[in-house]
Amino acid sequence: ATLGDVEKCFEYQSNLHSAVNLVFGSSAGNWLVPALHTVCKATHAVAIQADESMGNTSDWVKLQSAVTLLQESFSKALNDRTEYKPNAPLDEEGSKKAGVLLIVNQLFSMYFRLNTLRLCKNLLRPVESRNLHEEGTMGQKVTYRYYVGRLNMFEDKYEEAEKNLDYALSHCYKDSLRNKKRILNYLLPVKLLRGRLPTGFLLEKYKMYEFWPLVEGIRTGNLRVFNEGLMKSQELFIRRGTYLLLEKCKMICYRTLFKRIHLVLGRHQVLLQHIAKILKWLDTPMDLDEIECILANLIYRGYVRGYISHTKRVLVLSKKDPFPFASIAAK
Repeated sequence: ATLGDVEKCFEYQSNLHSAVNLVFGSSAGNWLVPALHTVCKATHAVAIQADESMGNTSDWVKLQSAVTLLQESFSKALNDRTEYKPNAPLDEEGSKKAGVLLIVNQLFSMYFRLNTLRLCKNLLRPVESRNLHEEGTMGQKVTYRYYVGRLNMFEDKYEEAEKNLDYALSHCYKDSLRNKKRILNYLLPVKLLRGRLPTGFLLEKYKMYEFWPLVEGIRTGNLRVFNEGLMKSQELFIRRGTYLLLEKCKMICYRTLFKRIHLVLGRHQVLLQHIAKILKWLDTPMDLDEIECILANLIYRGYVRGYISHTKRVLVLSKKDPFPFASIAAK
């Protein structure tokens, strides 16, 4: 192969990976785990480089081939019948299951790039049923929780997503700002949806300026600021896969706005006409039927306690805790 021929390099790397899989499966013990890990990471990296150099980033042909090789590595490591002993040294008597977690993380990364998230379930069940996600290096466990948290987010399991991403953030190496920022890219939208706003210090520290207007909009109920911020960073959020989640956060913004209207008016009956005037001032004009629809949604979700009088076009709020925070945090 000539220097710089990435396609040929991937072909040789694939042949090497197949040979290592064969040797790893027939070898005694787990002493070859570090070698397998090195080959898995190299195959993953070279596949991406090959596809990018060939312009195959729409179908990722080489990456899909690499997935097959890593799936074989995963299978050989997982199906070893030797009893797995956590923290045992790598030797000729150890279980190959010691190598599972890093391979799983590599496959997670590939599945997310290929947008084949349904395949993640094939990794989660066997790994978690054997508690293999609780073993391994801290770096491997943090990476695992990061991907599982992202998967929870796409499945609308926001409580589990927050739990896993919180773990990843709190256990991430303290000086690894780049990895912490990657985690926060997904943790912040989940927290926003659950009514937990980040501090200005955190946004400044990690230079996450795209969240400033969203946080300010939710905090003050300013729909104009929220919508402008969402539109300005739309492409970035779509690329991350968080745009639709952040769009849902608009309901929290509505809740804050209606709460402020209630506090300013000082009464439990709010004319929808008053709300319409404020929305128009915020460059979000709506007719009364649209406002009723939003309020009905907020009441159904438990974000607002009360009812709507359709005939009188009035929102009647509960006299006891009309805007419960616990209902948002429970989502």
